[in-house]
Amino acid sequence: MKTLLLYTTAGCHLCEQAETLLKPVLEYVQASFPEGVKLQPVEISESEALVERYGIRIPVIRVEGQTEELGWPFDQAIAFAYLQGALAS
Repeated sequence: MKTLLLYTTAGCHLCEQAETLLKPVLEYVQASFPEGVKLQPVEISESEALVERYGIRIPVIRVEGQTEELGWPFDQAIAFAYLQGALAS
C-alpha cells in the first residue's frame, strides 16, 4: 500500500480543506490502483526540521518515497494528476 503524506498542523484551516478535498480523490485512485493508497497526516509541529521546511507552505502532499511534492493551493484535478504521476513511477 502506498502512503500519501499530508503535511499539516493543528488549527490549519487550509489543511482541513485539503484533507476534505483529498478524500474523494483517494477513493477514486484506490479504485484504479490495486495496491491501495492511504492518507497519513504528518504533524509538522513535532519536528523543528519539518516546521522549517513546511511552516509557511502547508498543506503539502507527497507520496512517501517520492521527492516531488504538491503544495497548496491545489484542487481535486491537480491532486489527482499529481497522484497519477507519483503512483505510476
